[in-house]
Amino acid sequence: MKKFWTVKAAADQVGEISIYGDIVSYKWDDSDTTAQSFSDDLKSLGDIKTLNIYLNSPGGSVFQGNAIYSILKRHQAKVNIHVDGLAASIASVIAMAGDTIFMPENAMMMIHNPWTIAYGNSSDFRKVADDLDKMRESLIAAYQAKTGDKMDRDTLINLLDAETWLTAQECYDYGLCDVVEGAVDVAASVNKEFFAQYKNTPESLISKPEPVAVDDSELRKQILEETKADLQLTNLILGGLTK
Repeated sequence: MKKFWTVKAAADQVGEISIYGDIVSYKWDDSDTTAQSFSDDLKSLGDIKTLNIYLNSPGGSVFQGNAIYSILKRHQAKVNIHVDGLAASIASVIAMAGDTIFMPENAMMMIHNPWTIAYGNSSDFRKVADDLDKMRESLIAAYQAKTGDKMDRDTLINLLDAETWLTAQECYDYGLCDVVEGAVDVAASVNKEFFAQYKNTPESLISKPEPVAVDDSELRKQILEETKADLQLTNLILGGLTK
């Protein structure tokens, strides 16, 4: 199975971790990241002064993502976040832990309100709604800790309410990233299932099947054979009806 994440202890006390997958509570795939697996990977780097995080994720668990954010904020190293393709949902919150956030001009970030699936009676649903509001406050705190005066609370809430997909330049203007770099060739369509859950996913991020080249002569031959078979079946049916 192909690994979409890497951990690398580089020279001069510089460490690298790539997160190219979903943020989950339990690892089902090599591309998945949990707070525990991230913490273990970070510890394996040893005593580093600079940490480079390469991020390309559609998001996932709010609790796991918030935990990863907190782990990074507590770490003694200077944290550089590189949004290689996409930082969506809780992955965008992880990005906010960066002392410096880099985004290529063709990368994107998506922010929205937390949501969940629930069951129970009316009291249960009221509690779930209250819990979601508390979760949102934790997200707002993380975003505003990074944006400072560049984005006020009301503007941020409007963006969250609308499930907003932001270009690198828009992120820079709002204070959600620090440096806009030249475009890079990294696929941002990480997980179709996650993208299907979002309302406003840009068409450019949805993977489409590559066209398959077909030999025209073979195609014409196949059509001719299918037509002959259909004609034979038709004649058989009509012959049976006239007897």
